[in-house]
Amino acid sequence: MPGVSARGLSLEERRKLAVNLTRVLALYHFILDAYIIEFFTDNLWGTLPRSWQEALDGLEPPELATQLLGMPGEGEVVRYRSVWPLTLLALKSTAYALTFTRTPSFQTPSEFLENPSQSSRLTAPFRKHVRPKKQHEIRRLGELVKKLSNLTGCTQVVDVGSGQGHLSRFMSLGLGLMVKSIEGDERLVERAQRLDQELLQALEKKGNPQVAPGGPRHCPYHVARWVEPTALCEELLLPLEKPQQGGGARLLLTGLHACGDLSVALLRHFCCCPEVAALASVGCCYMKLSEPGGYPLSRWVAGLPGCELPYRLREGACHALEDYAERLQRAGPSLRTHCYRAALETVIRHARPELRRPGVQGIPRVHELQIEEYVQRGLQRVGLDPQLPLNLAALRAHQSQENRVVAFFSLALLLAPLVETLILLDRLLYLQEQGFHAELLPIFRPELSPRNLVLVATKVPLGHAFSALETEDS
Repeated sequence: MPGVSARGLSLEERRKLAVNLTRVLALYHFILDAYIIEFFTDNLWGTLPRSWQEALDGLEPPELATQLLGMPGEGEVVRYRSVWPLTLLALKSTAYALTFTRTPSFQTPSEFLENPSQSSRLTAPFRKHVRPKKQHEIRRLGELVKKLSNLTGCTQVVDVGSGQGHLSRFMSLGLGLMVKSIEGDERLVERAQRLDQELLQALEKKGNPQVAPGGPRHCPYHVARWVEPTALCEELLLPLEKPQQGGGARLLLTGLHACGDLSVALLRHFCCCPEVAALASVGCCYMKLSEPGGYPLSRWVAGLPGCELPYRLREGACHALEDYAERLQRAGPSLRTHCYRAALETVIRHARPELRRPGVQGIPRVHELQIEEYVQRGLQRVGLDPQLPLNLAALRAHQSQENRVVAFFSLALLLAPLVETLILLDRLLYLQEQGFHAELLPIFRPELSPRNLVLVATKVPLGHAFSALETEDS
């Protein structure tokens, strides 16, 4: 998706962007705050301006991908079958203009050209047990952390919310960094330690295990500890080795898709603790942010009218626009899932009016089912009688509006990156208000990893050296 570069914006430009974002989000709040499963029960199509309905009605999914989400194929020009209202065109342009771009500045051949499941830029031992998405993420973030550590003179990296330790292992055994990994789930810590030993054995078979690109190999030091969002974690700040004479430990905090308030906890440790010299954090799960506490953080955003971001808006910001646009281009039958679920909601409300938006466990191969079959299985999933008499004519009428459901959901996806931009912009402003230096860099390929903006913060300016963090290692 097009957008504005987050890099290098002045304080005034960041504040102005926050003002514009809150105004636009307040204006189109009714789209973002809607649940697509209530498309029929709440007449969501009827909430759109009539001119928008006329422009979007009847568009096939590939047309929505190119005309609304701006995802034309290579060399393709967007052509509209009718004249769109200026308000809809303005919304599309505004969404592009105010969103932080997720397109990395580097242009290199894909690492998955030879094999879609194996990164050509990671050696085999580091790929084992790691999915392609995670292979790409640990390599790119690990390389950035290595450069940032060198630039800021950090003696230790702390990987918070480390899970099974894939990033920690690559940074320590692959890049030679001293790494402590902190994870709240003890079972994941135990698995991480087993995977460490497995990787060490694999490296021994390949050659001398004592030599890594940055020096001797050190396994990550794993700690099972829950990091509270509002309290400082002493374990996080303890050095693994005694600092060299004449200087204290300098820590670099990182988190790969640190969930909800955990990303905020990293920011607070960076701001409050003098031993933390740098931060490289990729956030995730914005719907789990606490309000207040996790958002807003900055005084500037907190003082703006309309800065509130309810749960539904934050949840929508986690959706993958690029992935959905590709699904629209393919126009596969899986797109009907939202329509089927919205039709099921009408049946549930008729049978049990007090039962609203119940979770429906996954129904396999939805696209192969007739709508009445899907509804019957869905009723069973939520504890209702699957043999309830169904109004087949009404269900067929709902099914005929499948493209409208897809169009409304596409509108919400067009706006969702504005929410993510405001959340991340709030973090930038918060750090700047504390007197620190912070930037956002898109380092993952968005089609692989949609939450791809890493927040990099330092306590001293890096100047021109900062540009090295954006580059792709050869």
